[in-house]
Amino acid sequence: MTKVAFIGLGVMGYPMAGHLARAGYDVTVYNRAPAKAEKWAQEFNGQTAPTPAQAAQGAEFIMTCVGNDDDLRGVCLGDDGAFSTLGDDAVFIDHTTVSAAVTSELAAISSKNGAYFLDAPVSGGQAGAENGVLSVMCGGGLAAFERALPVIDSYAKICKRIGDTGAGQITKMCNQIAIAGLVQGLSEALHFADKAGLDGRDVVEVISQGAAGSWQMANRFETMIDDEYEHGFAVDWMRKDLGICLDTANDNGASLPVTALVDQFYKDVQKMGGGRWDTSSLLKRLKNFD
Repeated sequence: MTKVAFIGLGVMGYPMAGHLARAGYDVTVYNRAPAKAEKWAQEFNGQTAPTPAQAAQGAEFIMTCVGNDDDLRGVCLGDDGAFSTLGDDAVFIDHTTVSAAVTSELAAISSKNGAYFLDAPVSGGQAGAENGVLSVMCGGGLAAFERALPVIDSYAKICKRIGDTGAGQITKMCNQIAIAGLVQGLSEALHFADKAGLDGRDVVEVISQGAAGSWQMANRFETMIDDEYEHGFAVDWMRKDLGICLDTANDNGASLPVTALVDQFYKDVQKMGGGRWDTSSLLKRLKNFD
C-alpha cells in the first residue's frame, strides 16, 4: 500500500485523513494533541507518530492541514519537522490556508531536499471534509500534481491545478473574498426581511431559486434565522484568512474595499465574544446594533 502521512487532525484534517484510510492507503497521522491522533487511529485502523518527522518517514505523500503560517513552519522545519525526513521524490501537499510567501519559502526548501511541494488549500467546510466533497485548488509542478491527484481525490469533489507554486493559495484568497461579501449580503437580506415583518424562511424559499441563490443561502439561512452559529468555519480563522487577502492586495495593487469592510465587521463579532462562532454570525452583529 502507498504510505501517506497526515499532519493536523482538526475539524478538516480528521475526516480527510479518514477518507485516505478508507481508500486503502497506509496512513500515519500526527496531531499536536496526541489523544486525538490515538482516537483517529482506533477509528480508522491507522498508525500514529509522536513527531511530524516520524510521521513523514518513508511516506510517498505527506499532507498538512494546520492553523496558520507559524503552525505550518512548526510542523515542517527543525529536527522534529517533516522536512527532516522527506524522502527523495516525496510529494508534500499543504492543505492549510496560509500566505503565498510561506508557501514559496517551504516549496524552495522541499525542492532542495529532492521533494515536491503542492499548495492545495480547500473549500467546503467541515461538512465537505466529512462527506469527501471538498474543492481543492492547487499550485505547484504539473508532474507532482498528476501523481497526487488520485490521492487527493479520496476527499475531493474537484481538484484542479491553477498554476505554479502559490497559485493555490491565491485562489483560496479569491474564495474567501467572495464568501465575505456573500455572507454579509445574506445577513443584510435576512435582517431587512425581519425588520419588514416578513418570514425569512418564506423569503429565502423564493429568492434562493433566482439570481440571489448561493451555497451560503442554501446551507446557512435556517441556522442564521434560529440564531445558531456553531456550524462550520470560525470567525477567528476567517479574520486570519482575510488578513492574508488584504496583505496580498497591498502587494499586488488589488482594491478590496468590501473585503476590508467585512473584515472589520468580523472584528466587531470578535468583540462580542464570537471568535469561535461561524462566519454566518454577521447577522448577529446586525441584530446587536438594533
